[in-house]
Amino acid sequence: MSEPLLQVENLHVDFQTYGGVVQAVRGVSFDVFAGQTLAIVGESGCGKSVTVQSLMGLIPMPPGRIHQGSARLRGQDILASKMIAGQDIRGSQISMIFQDPMTSLNPTMNVGSQIAETLEVHRGYSKSEAFARAIELLDMSKIPEAAKRAKQYPFEFSGGMLQRAMIAMAIACEPAILVADEPTTALDVTIQAQILDLLGDLQKETGMAIILITHDLGVVARMADEVMVMYAGEVVEKGSVDDIFYRSGHPYTQGLRQAMPTNNKSTEAEQTLVAIDGSPPDLFNPPRGCAYHPRCPYAMQVCAQQAPPTSILGPTHQTQCWLHHDMAGALPDGLVSGNEAGR
Repeated sequence: MSEPLLQVENLHVDFQTYGGVVQAVRGVSFDVFAGQTLAIVGESGCGKSVTVQSLMGLIPMPPGRIHQGSARLRGQDILASKMIAGQDIRGSQISMIFQDPMTSLNPTMNVGSQIAETLEVHRGYSKSEAFARAIELLDMSKIPEAAKRAKQYPFEFSGGMLQRAMIAMAIACEPAILVADEPTTALDVTIQAQILDLLGDLQKETGMAIILITHDLGVVARMADEVMVMYAGEVVEKGSVDDIFYRSGHPYTQGLRQAMPTNNKSTEAEQTLVAIDGSPPDLFNPPRGCAYHPRCPYAMQVCAQQAPPTSILGPTHQTQCWLHHDMAGALPDGLVSGNEAGR
């Protein structure tokens, strides 16, 4: 396998508040490879967006703080400096599609000018050159009558068209990595499919890597090559999309899968959605042991006392769970051991 495009190791991010220190991200590590899609999944508040926004310098400091860890883009440390070769990496090397396009665009500027501004700042285009390229990008994003639409304002666009405009802006400088933060949340199902197809087509054309932040496992199954499952600011399982869906090693991953609707109509029991009882822990004072143990149906005494070690289940598959320890006994139904995963 080629060298990672982006390497993040042991990232810790916290926020100083009146109530104390919120430990939002706690020791996150992952790699991103060119031309591949890494999906980061988990419940709201688990640290998905904060992880990526901290790498891009989008976390206000203070109250935010990166107090440990490293992140290297093509070998260069982007936490020490957000500049590479004199250019800000935001927009040029790493671009982001935000959750809500309706509030992410400037209502006082036409859409074409907002896309063109990115090219003027990062690539030194003249206004006329940048606007002409903006029209091409809107057309590439499959917006009809791109020249006409470029002169319109955000309120004249539908939700799906706004998301396409955000994608056009994000790919304007041909970034190495595109971050898609819940890119289909506010869209209906048919438009969701079109946006996902568009992202896939653009990835094939440009070879960019995609970091997909979502809690929709259906989107993950369709788009991802690798999946990282986060809970309470930590990575509890990483693996290929097949590992996560068919060879889950952590009870939390299993719980997320069981809460996902299925087309399987073989039995009534298999159609029942199983909710994960309880709530995520308070990150002002995270649990000493496994953060998931208060909600875990298989929790043992050691889970509350010590953080679990990393268990290797396959060449690219790992999890943090005491159930995989040699002394834990037989695994519960639905969870896969390292021996089974390697078959």
